[in-house]
Amino acid sequence: MSRREREVAVRRLMEGTPPPVPADLYGEVVRRGSRMLRRRRAARRLMWLLLFAAVVVFSLWAAMVQPWVEPPSVTTPPLTGW
Repeated sequence: MSRREREVAVRRLMEGTPPPVPADLYGEVVRRGSRMLRRRRAARRLMWLLLFAAVVVFSLWAAMVQPWVEPPSVTTPPLTGW
């Protein structure tokens, strides 16, 4: 099927009347949509909670370990100029 034939077929489909929609479709869509929104909201809240927990844990670790402080020297500097 060439591109021109596909365009003609699509135009024919677009110009026709849409198929009838089942009567109970609206209720089903609303039910599924609300369930999907609840799941997304719960996932979003869980992600914020995990992010907050990670920030608290990192802050506590950084306050205790102080990674920005240079560790004390373990060896003595070389003796020169004797």
